[in-house]
Amino acid sequence: MLTRRLVIQSGLATIAMPAVLRAQTLSGQITLMSYAGIFQDNYTKAVIEPFQQAHPGVKVNFVPGGSSAQMVGSVRAQKADPQTDVVIMDVTTSSIGNLEGLFEKLTPADFPVLNELLPEARAAGGEFGPAVTFDHLVIVQDAALSPQIAKLADLWRPDLKGHIALAAPPNIQGLALTAMTEKMEGGDYRKSIDAAMKKLKELAPGVKTFDPNPDGYSLILNGVAKVATGWNARAQLYSDQTGGKINALLPPEGSVFQVNTINLTAGSKNRAAAAAFVAHALSQGPQKAFTERMFYAPTNAKADIDAKALARTAASPENRARMIPVDWNEVLKVRDQWNNRWRREVIAAAR
Repeated sequence: MLTRRLVIQSGLATIAMPAVLRAQTLSGQITLMSYAGIFQDNYTKAVIEPFQQAHPGVKVNFVPGGSSAQMVGSVRAQKADPQTDVVIMDVTTSSIGNLEGLFEKLTPADFPVLNELLPEARAAGGEFGPAVTFDHLVIVQDAALSPQIAKLADLWRPDLKGHIALAAPPNIQGLALTAMTEKMEGGDYRKSIDAAMKKLKELAPGVKTFDPNPDGYSLILNGVAKVATGWNARAQLYSDQTGGKINALLPPEGSVFQVNTINLTAGSKNRAAAAAFVAHALSQGPQKAFTERMFYAPTNAKADIDAKALARTAASPENRARMIPVDWNEVLKVRDQWNNRWRREVIAAAR
């Protein structure tokens, strides 16, 4: 009887043990696939290294996956024998993976941190991986440009002809710009993009490239372009790194959230450690650290972000009020149609 009592007491003690202590028994390796370059560098410092310090038995291998389309292709090719455990990618592409059964459904019972997320972060992935970062489309410009661009409509200024770099669809930047231009013209992308197509067709002869290579930020810094579309987080970071040679404008006409989701691969070979990493990435500390390091807007509503850093994201109340509500799952349904119209009506007008 005494032995049985000791066994029961031991079992109860294990159950009562704080989750963080029990989690220290995690071991092995997991592979995280996501964006290369400055995203990888900063995510490693702000999120991955603290996770490994908390779980010294786990090694996180970061694999640069190229574009989101390339990443979902890689996970698809590994479906019978998964080599990747966690993937961070754009929601328009992770939605495809969800439909194909490449990623697991996540529940609040298994991931209590989901209850801390903003409603739109939960909604982004549906029953699957939620938003882990928010970004938004900005107009990136040479800080020496005079006068500076102050609104989206300024792209049509005559003095900018031949100095503009736009990323056209199927690039998500082009899709976002379509919705923004339609809104600027008084329309609603959910009903029609006719007004946007007409306006962008007028802009086309002044566009230097519809496929910025390597990217709009670099083209401006190298003197190839003066204005480009880009993402806020990278633009803010490049502005800091170059001493303010470029800057980012959230147009008063409105902008659009770009959403990156974090996804647990179906059939992960080290699911326990992979799930722990997903929960960590969505928690308050890592969300705060990454936002303050790279200016992606947080998806955890309880993350206590430094006010100055928050003001440089779309999460501040003033900036958030300007965001155009775009349902990317609905945009996915018309992406090919929008892409075809860009080719026929906008890019063709530049030739």
